[in-house]
Amino acid sequence: MIAKIGAGTWVIIGLAATIAGLGFGLMAINILAIIRPRHAGEQGPPRPLVGKPRQMTRRAFFRRLLGAAFGLAMLDFGAASLAFLWPSLGGGFGGKITLATSVDDVKAQITQTKLPFYFAPGRFYLVPYDPTNDKQGIYKDAGLLAGGLMALYQRCVHLGCRVPFCQASQWFECPCHGSKYNRAGEYKLGPAPRGLDRMPLTLTGSTLTIDTGNIQTGPPRGTNTTGQDPEGPFCVAPVGGH
Repeated sequence: MIAKIGAGTWVIIGLAATIAGLGFGLMAINILAIIRPRHAGEQGPPRPLVGKPRQMTRRAFFRRLLGAAFGLAMLDFGAASLAFLWPSLGGGFGGKITLATSVDDVKAQITQTKLPFYFAPGRFYLVPYDPTNDKQGIYKDAGLLAGGLMALYQRCVHLGCRVPFCQASQWFECPCHGSKYNRAGEYKLGPAPRGLDRMPLTLTGSTLTIDTGNIQTGPPRGTNTTGQDPEGPFCVAPVGGH
């Protein structure tokens, strides 16, 4: 997979790398100050042999040891920040992800398994969608439809649980509070305030690119472009009163 990183993300990554570099430098300076040998010409009480480590007070030793520990902490913080703020490496969430799987293979897998194509690093599902159902252009005009597919964010818009797909009902069903969405991610039942959020996608030749850093708000309640009813029993019991 190939992923692109935005200019703002590069700035944050650069800042984290600078913090890590400063931490490493501070740690190295203090460690070298502790272990370096004393050379001729340095001030201090004379010693019989030049080149032996100079004697150091306990206070000076612990001060430099504390400086080395602080530098190590900065290095650890910078490295952790760098790892956290590098969202797109390896085709991860937060940037543009170009799938290695062709659009035809994605569709074939969906047809064969009767399940959406799930890409865990990007936190999205790819679902089939007939463009003729989008009579008002709510998806096509927003760049949310390409190659007969849409990309749905896996997060429930109610309280953020990951929403699995129920093979029996052919709907998305949230296991946390029972919200339900049809195959196109449009709201059907439960406490969710709207349909599943989406990600823009583009098709170049047979290659799909999904922009996971540009999440679009899902359609409001009442949107029903597919007319799809549940095709079997629910995997999660419906919530009463919704």
